[in-house]
Amino acid sequence: MRLLRRILLTILITAVLIFVGIQWIAPVALSFYAVRKAPPVVRVVPTNLRDQSLSPSRGMKLSYFGYEFEVPWADVDEGQTEFYPKNKPEKNGVDLRFRSGLRLHVVALPPRELVNTLSQETGVSLPALERGFGRDTTESDYNFVKAVYEFTPEKMNHWAFKQGPLNRDEFLLVLKSIVPAKGADSGIFYIRNRGYEGFQQGSCQVREDRITVDLYSDDGGVEMNLFQKDYRNPAGVTQPEINRIIQSLHKIAQRTTA
Repeated sequence: MRLLRRILLTILITAVLIFVGIQWIAPVALSFYAVRKAPPVVRVVPTNLRDQSLSPSRGMKLSYFGYEFEVPWADVDEGQTEFYPKNKPEKNGVDLRFRSGLRLHVVALPPRELVNTLSQETGVSLPALERGFGRDTTESDYNFVKAVYEFTPEKMNHWAFKQGPLNRDEFLLVLKSIVPAKGADSGIFYIRNRGYEGFQQGSCQVREDRITVDLYSDDGGVEMNLFQKDYRNPAGVTQPEINRIIQSLHKIAQRTTA
């Protein structure tokens, strides 16, 4: 009997150790491994733009999908303008080509576009996201993106147990690894105008092939991507030029084309 008890006790201890390893040690080890393998962009945090000046260059006003803004260039090749999505009658994106080789892609987004898309793509319900991040964060795309961009591995709690379908820090680490655009490696910057606030991804001090501007409000937002791979201006797009686009963006009565 004594031998049987020892065997049963050994089996029980082994089972407990396996359970602890699966439920606690393994997730913690995977958490440290995920941080070590994360891309460099996870350590980039938003900063304020140093240059707030506006370009005085001759440009033009454009209006699409209920938004109007100015660009400091007047060489839009209207023959190459394309609207998206191509397979749907309702368009919310436009691709503008400039004769200089510069390209500007503009997309109008509905409120909570990012949060709703994440819920659909990841299978994490909106109530679960709300419990993990707080209602103020999930009801605003700007607040949600701000939480993602301001997160760094140094803020990660490796020892936190997963509660429900969502471990907040692990989720933020994954999002910080995949949400930023490629240009974010050279900087993420806070931007705002009178009605919108958001982020610029990509520094004009480094000639990135793509600079992304996202502006959010309670009733929708706009994403703009400046592609300058084929831009023939040696200086590239400057910060004052981007600032002029940002500061001029505002909502107007719905119109379709420029």
